[in-house]
Amino acid sequence: MLPSGNRMRRRDEFTLAVRRGRRAGRPTVVVHLLRRDDVPDGEADPLVGFIVARTVGNAVVRNRARRRLRHLVRDHLHRLPRGSLLVVRANPAAGAARNDDLAADLESALDRLLRPTSKGRR
Repeated sequence: MLPSGNRMRRRDEFTLAVRRGRRAGRPTVVVHLLRRDDVPDGEADPLVGFIVARTVGNAVVRNRARRRLRHLVRDHLHRLPRGSLLVVRANPAAGAARNDDLAADLESALDRLLRPTSKGRR
């Protein structure tokens, strides 16, 4: 399970990460990462939120996909910059994806977003 201090709960945080963060899409997930430099020390932990729409499947499938993603992201928390916002959106293929495929897509997307960027690129 994802630690309580790392859970994104506020709508404005989700909106900020999705609209202003960098994005990496893969067949099963789309990952949005917003690095924030102006975060007070009390909020230094990265926050992670999940979006799993009805297109993924019924409630059982959606909840299973969310639990699987939470478990996978937990292993990558140490890689996230302090104060960053990460939103993981499950694509319809995530509901039926094998754990290995879901893990590979998430890791690939995170690798792309955490790679240093050159000046002028978002």
